[in-house]
Amino acid sequence: MRDFACVGYFRSGNIQAATGGVFAFEPDKGLDMFKRWLLLITLAHTLLTTGCIALVVGAGAGAGAFAYVNGQLSRTYQAAYEKTYAVCHQILSDLKQPILEEKTDGTQTTIRSKRVDQTPMTVRIRIIDSNWTEVSVRTGHVGVWKKQISEQFHEFVAERIK
Repeated sequence: MRDFACVGYFRSGNIQAATGGVFAFEPDKGLDMFKRWLLLITLAHTLLTTGCIALVVGAGAGAGAFAYVNGQLSRTYQAAYEKTYAVCHQILSDLKQPILEEKTDGTQTTIRSKRVDQTPMTVRIRIIDSNWTEVSVRTGHVGVWKKQISEQFHEFVAERIK
């Protein structure tokens, strides 16, 4: 019985002789292949386990909890869709933000607006169920999101929905 635990034995190109010719590859090719596979597996693992992680601020499901993902600040409110939609429209009007575009698909409405300082704002109102609605606010350009302004918009919504 041969001892295969010796790394130097494999590095010296003796793996072919040690395995009876089953593995016919050149010196250090096995170790290089192992390194490539290890690198590939490590890279795949890194890509799959990292990315955009939601930052949850506050506590409770929907009662003061925010999720901030890709510049979009979302919060769930205990209010019917119609009321939440009206509140968001009124806030935009009070802030003198013109509505540039509005799209509705039956379960959600997306409103594109522009602030006085020309910063774009997108408000999405989505039906959760008959008494719950999710509002997502995205303020700023891609890569330069203004979280504080989105938080302020949510504060206005929460005050008016009470």
